[in-house]
Amino acid sequence: MNLAVRKVLNQALTSCRSTPCIQHPVWASVSQRQYKSMPTHGIGRWRHLLPKGAPKKKKDRHQMKQIMSATETAYGTLNVKVSGFDMTVVEHYSQYIHNLCNRFGIKVAECYALPTKSTEVMLMQEQGTKMYVDSILKTHSRVVQLSSLNAALCPVFMEVILKNQPEGVQLSMKEHTEADYHARFKARPELEGLMAQIGQ
Repeated sequence: MNLAVRKVLNQALTSCRSTPCIQHPVWASVSQRQYKSMPTHGIGRWRHLLPKGAPKKKKDRHQMKQIMSATETAYGTLNVKVSGFDMTVVEHYSQYIHNLCNRFGIKVAECYALPTKSTEVMLMQEQGTKMYVDSILKTHSRVVQLSSLNAALCPVFMEVILKNQPEGVQLSMKEHTEADYHARFKARPELEGLMAQIGQ
């Protein structure tokens, strides 16, 4: 019985293999792209439709914005500084402060990151004077700059952000000064030395 079934199966397989594949005439014509040699006459071009504007110029150096002074009912330019060792927590908390300002209707002038500071933790051996580096701590900082914060709204705003302050994150709020603006940029002493040489 098994031999008869095997013979029938083998005959069916050989007949399937020997029959040629029949292609549909429409499908065969799709595989040969006849339009490849035909001209397009500018089909798909859109840049000529745009208005001609002034050519792009290089960005100027970042200029310091004018510091707003305080009035009787509102503070001037304030910096809310968030710093900590975990970058993701610091980033998320600064985003939370920004979203809270948007909900309260407080105008956010800028949000920026300060350069990361590295602190080396040194350990001394028990029976020696030699010190070695145990670990390097990186402090990440973000600043949310507020302008003209209402004096009546400030205590409520401070209470909300202090109650939601995560662990391991320091929060400080102070008036914006010119020194704070210069602290945003990394010092490049080698470049400053070369500039001094060119100036002489």
